[in-house]
Order: sequence, then structure tokens, then C-alpha cells
Amino acid sequence: MLLRVVLSAGAGVLIFLSNPPRTLWWLAPVGIAVLGAVIYGRRARAGFGYTLCAGLGYFIPLLAWTGEFVGAVAWLPLSLAEAALLGLAGAGIAAVSVLPAWPVWAAFVWVAGEYLRSLFPFGGFPWGRLAFSQPDGIYLPLAAIAGTPLIALAVAMTGFGLAALARQLLVDRQPRRLVAPALAVVLPVVAAFGALPLVGTDANDGQATVAVIQGNVPRAGLDFNSQRRAVLDNHVARTEQLARDIQAGRAKQPDLVIWPENASDIDPYRNPDAWSRIEDAAHVINAPIAIGTVLVGDDGLPRNTVLLWDPQRGPVDQYTKRKLQPFGETMPWRSFFRLFTSAVDRAGQFVPGDKPVVFKMANARVALATCYEVAFDDVVRESVEGSNILAVPTNNATFGYTEMTYQQLAMDRVRAVEHGRTVAVAATSGVSAFIRPDGSVTQSTGLFTPAALVERVPLRSTTTLSDQLGPAPEWVMAAVGLVALGIAIMVRRRSRASN
Repeated sequence: MLLRVVLSAGAGVLIFLSNPPRTLWWLAPVGIAVLGAVIYGRRARAGFGYTLCAGLGYFIPLLAWTGEFVGAVAWLPLSLAEAALLGLAGAGIAAVSVLPAWPVWAAFVWVAGEYLRSLFPFGGFPWGRLAFSQPDGIYLPLAAIAGTPLIALAVAMTGFGLAALARQLLVDRQPRRLVAPALAVVLPVVAAFGALPLVGTDANDGQATVAVIQGNVPRAGLDFNSQRRAVLDNHVARTEQLARDIQAGRAKQPDLVIWPENASDIDPYRNPDAWSRIEDAAHVINAPIAIGTVLVGDDGLPRNTVLLWDPQRGPVDQYTKRKLQPFGETMPWRSFFRLFTSAVDRAGQFVPGDKPVVFKMANARVALATCYEVAFDDVVRESVEGSNILAVPTNNATFGYTEMTYQQLAMDRVRAVEHGRTVAVAATSGVSAFIRPDGSVTQSTGLFTPAALVERVPLRSTTTLSDQLGPAPEWVMAAVGLVALGIAIMVRRRSRASN
């Protein structure tokens, strides 16, 4: 039993190591294979327990950034909750391992488990999806067909197929039964290569020169924005520096400019000085700017907003972040969690937006997914409708020098392929980047460094198959997993009754 626990935890660590900033994407199916070998043929209860151990091996290091400045009180409970939800999937995988071609059904159950984690608790937490470990992997083109669920299905099927193949070769030694597990390993890889022609990269809606501004923050940590004016001034100053570079011929004139989330946490409608500084930046760069700011409504509550600032007309449009971060921008069960730590009072009371907005900036139609939102399939899918480029204004200063920003950049790269869009990532403190529609990063910045990236990028209005199918593939995959689980339960019951 101890060996199984160690192997399970090791499987989770392997899956963690497959995630960026490392490029060891192939460790994800290897980790799945180890886990599959451990829980194959076990009871559901054992499947839950061993997969819980794998989940802890995965989520504890993966989510270490959540405790960077608040400690284990946030990090470990979140990791345990995610591991427990993964354990439920493990229980189902152990159950379906009695079925013929079990690696296939186990992969569908895995997808069902990821779907559950994207919905529950507190609106879901999709961090740790297998797809987000694959921006450098061979499975990435599958995102253009059916998004993140199809990548997860392919990775999981390959992994469980490897486990079944190894068992047949080393334990059962029945050559006639090698075909099914071999197909489970090979077919996802073949499908991934077959999907390559569906990854569009052509500029079918023109091109635009885009500037991304990273102004940096005074310091990392939860109080990074205690000097809100300094953050705004940093972004104005870096925009003015870019304007001087343009005049000197060192940079191209942008058609549009993207500032990050929280670039101005001073409401320009309520603070004339902030309005003046933003207006100065728009005039000097002579291009529309998408500006991450915090606006205060008539109810006195804040909104995490992106303003479209025209150099002649001022603010002409706005988008309010729809998917808010629990325990950060909002605080569920505040009075309950206050029993454990007063840190809950640092969480905000932000009001979410209710609709996606596409900014018209020069010849670009800019979709917006603010920071945390990029982790959610449905939010990004709704946002890109009617667009030809995706902007991701983000702020990772509250997580310091952790891997969080690289994990989020991986999500941006998957979204680029999933929706066939160039992605412009603008971060307050890094990493800002340009991502082509094939998921490749063409420019990026360092952490906590003022920078301005300028690039001529392709604009694409093509709707991918993934966009056309919407959430239906994930629903079907989850349903297949649940049906397989139901059949497996009946098979086990009949087996026990006959004995």
C-alpha cells in the first residue's frame, strides 16, 4: 500500500512537472500512465484515495503561488479541495477499469472530472487542466477542433493506454490483447497531427500594429497597488517613452495600444488628475488605448474594468470583468472564513459585468478576457465572437516571482489555437507577450520590468470548429464518462452476485 501511495503522489508530481515554465509536456501522459497502473482493477474507494494522493502531488506545487503572500491558509486548503475533486474522478476511473478498452472510458471519466472542477466550488477553478500543460506539446492542434476537453481526452487516453500496454507486456503477457491499448496510445497522437491543417495562421482580416505596455509596479505583494498613482504614472511614462522611440525611428507607430489590468486603479471619472494623465498618454501615442482600471459605481462598489480611450474623444467604450476571482476580488462565505484568518478582509467586493464587449480599435475588433477569465472556456468563447484579435490584460503582481504568470501564459497560448486568434497579453509586471494563432510566442517580457512590445500581427475573423461546436463536445465527453461509469457499476454488481 505504501508503494502505491508513493507512486500515486509521484504521478501527480510528474503531471506538475509537465506544466510551464518547463517544456516537459510529455510527462503529463507518463504521469497519467503511472496513476492508471496504480488504480487499475481497484475498488472505487481505493481509486479515490490513490488519486487524492496524486492530486496532492500535483496541486500542492502547482498552486504554490496562491500562498506567496498569505501563506498556507489559502494554498493548502485549495490544493486539498482540488485534489479531492480529482479523487472523485479517480474513483470513477478505477470503476471503469473492469470494462473492455478501459483506457478509452477512463479518459472520458477524466474529462468529466475536469468539467466538474470548472464548475465547483465557488464558480469553479479550472487551473490544472491537462490542456494547460500542453502549449509546447504535440496535442495542441486539437484545441482548434474541440478546445481544452479534447486535449485532455487525448493526453489521458494516451496515458491510460500506456498503462494498459505496460500491463499486457509485463504482467498479463497476452499479445493478442495488445491491439486495444496500442490504439489508445497511438490514435490521439495521430489525431493531433491530423488536426494541424485546421490551425489557421493567415491574416484573413488584415493586419494591425499593436503595442503592449508593461509599466511595472512599485513592489510585488498584496499591497503592490498601495501606490496607485505610481502604477498609473509608470504606464503613462512607458507609453511616452514608446512615443519618443517612434519619433526617433526606433519603433513603429501602433494602430492600437493595450495597457494591463489595474494599470489605473484610480477611477478617472472621479479623479480629474488621473483623467489628465491618461489623456496625455493617448495624445502622445496618437492611438486608441485599452486601459485596465477600477471604476466605482453609484452603489459605491468597485468594478474591474477595461476602458477604450480614444485620443480625441476620451473614453468611448468599456468592458467589466465578468468572472471574478474568489478570495481575491470577491470573498464567498466571508464571515465563515474569517474564523480561520483575518486575511479574508483583504478580499474585495467587486461587482461582475454581465456581457462580453468587443472594442473597435482602428481596423481591429478586440476581444477581452481579463486575467482570471482566460482560464474559463465559456468566458473566452463568448468574448471572441465577432472579434479578430484577443487581448488579455492581466495583473500578476500579487503573486510575485512565482510560476503563476507562466501558467497563465500557457492558457493564453491554448486559447490562441482554440479560437484562431492572435493574443496580446498585457501584464502590469510580467509576462507580457504576443502569441500567434498557432500558439507560438513571438515576443515576451521579463518579470517586474518596464517594457513596451510592438508587433505587426495577423487579424483573423475565421471561426474555428471549436467555436462552432461550443460547449457540446465537453458535455458529450462527460456524458460518455458517466454512462461508462454506470455500466461499470452494473458489471461489478453482477460479478459480485454471481460469486
